Amino acid sequence: MISQTGRYALRILGYLGEHEEQWVLGRDIATATRIPANYLGKILNRLRKAGYVRSQKGWGGGFMLDKASRAVPIGEVVELFEGKKDSTGCVFELRRCNAKHPCPLHEPWQRVQEQYQRMLDSVEISDLAGEAAK
Repeated sequence: MISQTGRYALRILGYLGEHEEQWVLGRDIATATRIPANYLGKILNRLRKAGYVRSQKGWGGGFMLDKASRAVPIGEVVELFEGKKDSTGCVFELRRCNAKHPCPLHEPWQRVQEQYQRMLDSVEISDLAGEAAK
């Protein structure tokens, strides 16, 4: 349900969470998380612009998880990369499917989406630390 880019972003944040208050080089993040360096750079830039990650150029620089980001639900990060999900759409993409005229999967799919959203809202970036390289 989470795109490859979203999974990479969460992996990056988890890795930076492991190295709390340490500047980490992009190449070290790429190696540890197995994310291609050019793709990693684009994701890190977006995370930096959104305020989840800090960066510092020059000797002793690199990337660091912003302290305030530790308590952010991962759903915010997923939304940054994937946009707001339409939870009202039909899994079959039937135009006539709605609460009054549900398709066979309408209610079970709605329960799955609600559980998924609860997970995104309850897991915080700090919970990812230690999981990035697994």
